[in-house]
Amino acid sequence: MSRIISRTDIEVCGDCGASDPAWASINKGILLCGECCSIHRSLGRHISQVKSLRQGKWSSSVLNLVNSLNSHGANSVWEHLLMDSAAQKHGYKKPTPKDPLHSIKADFIRAKHVQAAFVLRPNFVEGNMKNIENELNKQLHASVRAPNLETSLRLLVQGADPNYFHEEKGSTPLHVAAKFGQLSQVELLIIYGAEIKALDIGGHTAVDLARAEKHTQIVSRLSEAMYEVTDRICNFLCNRKPDHAAGQHIIIPDQAQGEIFEQLKIARGKLFLIPNKMFEELVMDLYDEVDRRENEAIWATSSLNPETGAVPFLPTNPHLSATRNQGRQKLARFSPTEFAGFLTDVLIDAKRRQNMANLRPLTNAVAGVTTNDRKLTISDSNLSDDEPLYDAVASDDDYAALAPMGQQAYGSPQLNNSGLPNPEIDVLKKQLTESETTISELKSLVQKLSTENSELKSRRSDSMSNDERMEDKSVSEMKQNFPKRPVSMFEPRENNNYNKKNVSGDNRTATSMYHMTRLNQSDSTIFPTSDEVICRTDAITRRIQDLVGAMQDLTKKNAFVPCAERIHAAVTDLVVIFPTTLDNEAIKTSLSELTGNIEEMQIFCQCLQDSVVTENPEAIDKYLQDVRACAFNLAKATKMLVTEFQLQ
Repeated sequence: MSRIISRTDIEVCGDCGASDPAWASINKGILLCGECCSIHRSLGRHISQVKSLRQGKWSSSVLNLVNSLNSHGANSVWEHLLMDSAAQKHGYKKPTPKDPLHSIKADFIRAKHVQAAFVLRPNFVEGNMKNIENELNKQLHASVRAPNLETSLRLLVQGADPNYFHEEKGSTPLHVAAKFGQLSQVELLIIYGAEIKALDIGGHTAVDLARAEKHTQIVSRLSEAMYEVTDRICNFLCNRKPDHAAGQHIIIPDQAQGEIFEQLKIARGKLFLIPNKMFEELVMDLYDEVDRRENEAIWATSSLNPETGAVPFLPTNPHLSATRNQGRQKLARFSPTEFAGFLTDVLIDAKRRQNMANLRPLTNAVAGVTTNDRKLTISDSNLSDDEPLYDAVASDDDYAALAPMGQQAYGSPQLNNSGLPNPEIDVLKKQLTESETTISELKSLVQKLSTENSELKSRRSDSMSNDERMEDKSVSEMKQNFPKRPVSMFEPRENNNYNKKNVSGDNRTATSMYHMTRLNQSDSTIFPTSDEVICRTDAITRRIQDLVGAMQDLTKKNAFVPCAERIHAAVTDLVVIFPTTLDNEAIKTSLSELTGNIEEMQIFCQCLQDSVVTENPEAIDKYLQDVRACAFNLAKATKMLVTEFQLQ
């Protein structure tokens, strides 16, 4: 429920209560002091989107959203459990402005915003998880038609899907908010990942509905949001934004005249040739780096000690691969001139790709560049890749090839009709000719080797004696008559391995457990069927419900460990059906989170069972909360896995 807050309570840091906060976290809806802001910045934009209140460049709708969320108690969503008297017994306490930054404030901020430790969790007892998720989605769909932002924020934090399609209403929450003129609700949904180009049952977008209802502010904001990524880069380079109403969507900064070196031509050629999906990921990383550099410049002028709390490179995002994280961090090594040159080339290529998409429209093409939680969406053209890899975007070779761009003088030759400078086309044609020559040579070599191989086989067959043939035949018959190992014999090995893990009781990391589980898999790269995944995820859901039922009846003192073991077995059954090598980072992350959370759940269930046996009320309350949190995380990881698998 919303609560009324006095002005004195509003203008304080949401994490420690310090007065006169100078920063804000947009997606959290709270204000921050300098010290707490330094921790938020170190977490990364995927956790907290930080902006300076005094020196940051704000759009009026985003600033109104943050002020409205802060004044209507958004912080109570993130600190719900701290308002409960039971939190005092578990040692949960909000820091004060005088507490040290490390580690009291830092630990509290990580628990509050990274782990969401104080958020009210959905109640699994009232129904199964699918019904609860569906109910959260329907509540969000209804909430966005009114200006109650705190309710919408709470539902989104609890797991409501901003892109939920209401089958009865035939629309998404963004359609509802746009139709009813709720600009702040629209802004909140965009921040949490709402798809701007989503269609309702009538084939209309949210922009169409807002235009029909004459909500001009919402039409303008949604149109700008579709180009937020390129707008941010343009503003960073030349301090200007395109005039979308006049049809101008990308501004290409003026470039210095000078000689274009061969290495720079090759680097630009590689940039033009990468598939659209890889290009999107590259621009997403550049967007984060632009945000980091802008905040770093403000931090250097506004902080009493700029070196304290500085973020020299992009923080690690656990949802991305290690290789891509390394590539993102290497962007900080670009000098201002190099980085500006790189961004300029990216804008040129973004404009070229947009023009190509407009010339050859596809079935589901999106004309323009969109951002959902600053996610870039560019229409797929004939350059798209069916199975793009994250690692290929941020590889060392790619960045090494692009690095010299800022070191050379940037020329600006006249663009031809294809959108590519003439010298670069010559380079690409030369490379294409060389590639075709190499392919022809390789084909000839393959044909020659194939002919020689056939001749060798023929000679060997002719020279083989009758005795040798009989011997080969005998060996072949022995192999055929040798009894094969039944498939069922492999099943106990997995179970025995699992039992050994439980007996050992060691505290392995989630990663080690994940790799140990994968050792039981074959080297097949074939994905499991949808029925297999759904069947095994349903088994996990049922066994989590059994555990929740046992938590409601504490008279069964020895029921918790067996429940955890059954969940562990169900998780193992699900993990082993996936191939050992996964290119999809989201599926790999979901599997890792499943194995990591089940390991924690086993530990907490053992502690809970011991507490029930010894009849320790305080320990029982603590471990009940821990087990509930693990169950929630397991359910969330399971849902994420099913969603990503269905998108394959």
